[in-house]
Amino acid sequence: MKKNIGSKNMLYPTPATVVGSVDENGKVNFLLVAHIGIVSHSKILVSMHQSHFSNAAIRASKKLSINLIDESFIREADYTGTVSGAKVDKSNAFEYQLGESGMPVIEKSPLVMECDVIDIYEIDGFDNFICSIANTYVEETLLDDKDKPIYENLKPVLFEMPTYKYLRTGGIIGDCIKISKT
Repeated sequence: MKKNIGSKNMLYPTPATVVGSVDENGKVNFLLVAHIGIVSHSKILVSMHQSHFSNAAIRASKKLSINLIDESFIREADYTGTVSGAKVDKSNAFEYQLGESGMPVIEKSPLVMECDVIDIYEIDGFDNFICSIANTYVEETLLDDKDKPIYENLKPVLFEMPTYKYLRTGGIIGDCIKISKT
């Protein structure tokens, strides 16, 4: 028997990421963001509360980077979500380089996407940045022979909202579309 727990968003866990931005003065900022998703095969969504310092830089530049987190730098990533870039300089939170689109690519991140913001949808106090992907950088050791990421080796950290916990990813269960035929 299932219990109705009310009108609650339970579509978790989601990938934990660090969003990188650069303001009009060239200052880099980082922010932990886990409200992120896919809206089509070529577009993604990054949802950030409007109170975040990074939003203004992203609105102005129409660019951001999404740096997947793995366990090797979860403490540093978590820190970027606990302090505001308006009060603390977070540009030195990670070693990084600027990617081809000028957005910060964190050295420890196993997979990074530089994105162009193509639309912004505001709802419930959140800026929802709809993005196209300009560049994707993946550690070569985490790519298969077809240049596709091997996620069971990449091991992205997941975040779940109800208890504010980080989760580890597991192994492969089966092949999509084929599993129903076995």
